[in-house]
Amino acid sequence: MLIHYLEEAGEDLQRLIDLTAGDIEDIKAARHERMFDRIETKERTLKAFENRKAAIDREIATLLKNNPNSGMEELLEEEVREKLAALKAKLEKLQALNRRYARFVISVGEFYDSLYEEMLPVEKDGYMGKNTKLASLLEVRV
Repeated sequence: MLIHYLEEAGEDLQRLIDLTAGDIEDIKAARHERMFDRIETKERTLKAFENRKAAIDREIATLLKNNPNSGMEELLEEEVREKLAALKAKLEKLQALNRRYARFVISVGEFYDSLYEEMLPVEKDGYMGKNTKLASLLEVRV
């Protein structure tokens, strides 16, 4: 059963990797709607991965509980150790992609913030406080 959970978790991670790579390409091309369309799929896939990871943890904990005097090397078959290593590699790849994606998101967010502040000038009040100045563009005269 452990091998089954590992295989499915690996598939989930690969799906998340593919979705995140698509998000990177779409944010670079300003295709934001496609990114938003993938959010629900990413959330479902992430939830499935979390459930499978929990099942993997339970299986390994059961093995350890049933064999308290044995080490991980003795308890896990070679195939299981290989699948765990592959899972770790995919997690690292996903982490790197997420870091790259985050840089794009921050850059785009800062760009839109600067446009907003150009259109609606603001006075900064400390670190977080912003008070919008009345822009002549938006003045209403009676």
